Amino acid sequence: MTHAADDAQRVRSIIGRLKKAYPDARLALDFSSPFELLIALILAAQCTDEKVNQVTAELFRTYRDPADFARVAPETLEAAIRPTGFFRNKTKAIQRCCRQLIEQFQGQVPHTREALLTLSGVGRKTANILLGNAFGQNAIGVDTHVMRLAQRLGLTAQTDPDKIEADLTRLVPQKEQTHFCHLLQAHGRRVCGARTPKCPECVVRAQCPYPEKTVAAAPRPRRPAFGRRPGERLR
Repeated sequence: MTHAADDAQRVRSIIGRLKKAYPDARLALDFSSPFELLIALILAAQCTDEKVNQVTAELFRTYRDPADFARVAPETLEAAIRPTGFFRNKTKAIQRCCRQLIEQFQGQVPHTREALLTLSGVGRKTANILLGNAFGQNAIGVDTHVMRLAQRLGLTAQTDPDKIEADLTRLVPQKEQTHFCHLLQAHGRRVCGARTPKCPECVVRAQCPYPEKTVAAAPRPRRPAFGRRPGERLR
């Protein structure tokens, strides 16, 4: 069996184990339309998904379409999204993006990567997450969890997100690509943390070549009965 075939087989095993561990794995951002996901992804830069969901719960009740976001006063939008950080830059990106949607795409989020990449605030990761989660297309969105776990699992030696995407696209079956990202994100949040991965709890530990695995803590010695010291004899 070739090295590439070995890697593909290992990926299938990883997917199977992660599916059993995280049957509810999904994108962590809340949205009800491609446009809401687009705005949430712009807000998610340098911010947790949990905080974004808190902000968008109210934001999407107030601003429902690109026209609403485009015409609101910048300082008003800045105040609404301030908890996500970098709120001035994000306000500029959101309002530019919404004007582009109105002027170039009849107010609709385009569903091709090429068109998405023309929008303000949209890079390849954001475009792929939109394609996979809003439009049901096969795509690998390389966020921090996907990047870290792909490297630790030995599925890529790259550090550039575009090259990591290319490696994963070759290895992960097309129909599994979007969900594979969800699985890595779930595992990254719950077990394979950036600082201290919980390797003893990892369901794919046998498939993982990460050289800095954490080990299970040694069991604490049992306290001697009746307050005796170890080796002490009863009188």
